[in-house]
This record gives sequence, structure tokens and C-alpha cells, in this order.
Amino acid sequence: MVVKAIEAKSGDREKRYWFKVATQFSQSVIPSILPRIFFCGLFGFFISFIYSYEPSLSLPSISSVFPTIVLGLLLVFRTNTAYERFWEGRKLWGNIVNNINNCARTIWVSVAEKEPEDKEEKIKLLRLLVAFAVATKLQLRSEPVNSELEALMPKELYEELKTANNPPLTIAFWISDYLQKQHDRNCLNAYQLTAMSQLIDTMVRAVGGCGRILKTPIPLAYSIHLKQLLILYCLTLPFQLVSDLQWWTGPITAIISFAVFGIEAIGIEIENPFGYDANDLPLDRICQTTQINIEDLMSLDPGVRHFQKTIYSDLQAN
Repeated sequence: MVVKAIEAKSGDREKRYWFKVATQFSQSVIPSILPRIFFCGLFGFFISFIYSYEPSLSLPSISSVFPTIVLGLLLVFRTNTAYERFWEGRKLWGNIVNNINNCARTIWVSVAEKEPEDKEEKIKLLRLLVAFAVATKLQLRSEPVNSELEALMPKELYEELKTANNPPLTIAFWISDYLQKQHDRNCLNAYQLTAMSQLIDTMVRAVGGCGRILKTPIPLAYSIHLKQLLILYCLTLPFQLVSDLQWWTGPITAIISFAVFGIEAIGIEIENPFGYDANDLPLDRICQTTQINIEDLMSLDPGVRHFQKTIYSDLQAN
């Protein structure tokens, strides 16, 4: 839900500020490909200079038809594969957030409070659900357990988590252990325990799916071959254009190289959607929003008491 809101806001911005978005430099791939564009443009200018003394230097334009088709197919496959990984990561994080919200709501409402300290235990547990999302984010970014998690759990759990090989899995174990204990105390029935255990299982599977995206990059041989073909295409392009464009060969070569190198750079940037790049998933914002939602939930009065108080207040008002 958080990611959908972000996407809707981004889409609205594109409609209202079309030209501003089109000329935006900061979050585009232009900075990373600018040296290659500049080099290809200079090479095209150099070929134009040579052509002015040696007109036989040019190649027939028909010779580029087959390489262009092959390059286009490779770039389309590369971009589609990268976006598929980005989209799968977005869906997996949507599952994590939705299951955290559902699990928190069910725990807050369903787990009976028999002792005065039971509510405090529930609050700690709900914050562990937020910690699960934060720990997943840190693990996907290969970052250690840090102060973000320290604020979401007791000190002894935080110290134990720092030594864990898989922090999200450890937190999932703590949550499952809490639920089982509440079932043993008859604070939770078997149906509720099963339903919440399934939510936690889905969260753990989503973490595994994110890890699969992270640890299964595009095969290196494919990346090498595509880069080699891009270089050959951009370096042979001036020979095909120079007879028709002459001194315009450099600028046109730079524009075409901007298109093909840009498509490849977009694929590289979005194939791992869990980092800090401008086009990656906003995991920090997702985790912050999840924490706000959980804190709001804990401010509500669970159970029939809230419903009864509302009805009683309405009767008094009437």
C-alpha cells in the first residue's frame, strides 16, 4: 500500500510536470553514461575529419541492419529482465508490509490480556514486527544490525540479534515463540495461532524471495557480450553515417549512443531494487511508514471494550 501511494504520487508528478521530468538530470542515468556519450561523439567527429580527406572511409548503411536488430533484441531482453526483478521485489515488499499489518492487528485484538504486563508484552511484540522489516532491509543492503533495530526491542534481544547470521529469521522465531506461549496460556486459540503462523511463514518466504533476487545477478557472460556489442555498434556507426551527415556525424552518433547506453544503464540500475539508487525501492520510507502504522494501532483500544464504550457514549448523547 505504501509503494502504491508512492507510485501514484510519482505518476501524478509526471503528468503535471512533463517537461520538468523530461529535463531532470539528478535521478537519470545520464551522469553514469556521459563519458561514453562524449567519447562516441568525439570519435564520430574524428571520423568526419578523416572522411574529408578520404571519402572511401564510409560503409554502406545497409550493413548496420542486422547488428541493429540483434542489439535491439538484446537490449529489450536486458531491460525486461531487470524490470521483472524490480517488480518482483516490489511485490515481495508489499507482501511483507501487508502481512506485518495483518499480524499486528490480529495480535493486538486477539491475544487476551490476563496479567497487567501482558499489554507491555504485546507492545514489544508489535515493535518486533517492525524490526522484522528493518532487519530485512539491512540484510538486503549487506549492512550490520544498527541503532534502527536497537530502538525497536529490549537491550538483551538487540545484543543477541547482533550475533545472529540471519536477523530476520531470528526475529520471526521470537514472534512465533511468543505466539506459541500465548496459545499455551490459553490467551490465543488454535485457529488464531495457525492464521498468524501462516502470516509469519509468508513474511519469511518473501525475505527468501528478495534474497534470491539479490544473489542471482544477470549472467556475466550475457552482460559481457551485450557491452561488447554496444561498443562495436557505437564505434562502427560513424562509418555508416559519415557519407550522408559529414560534420553532423559526431552529434548524431552521440545522440544514438545516449539512447542505447541509457537503456543498458537503466537495466543495470533497477536489477537490484534494494539499494540506495534514486530508482530503487524506497525501503527506508516503507519501514518508517510501517512503524507509524503500528504505533497508531497500539493507540487503539482493542476488543469489545472499545465497541461497548462507543455504544454507551452514543446512548448518553441521545
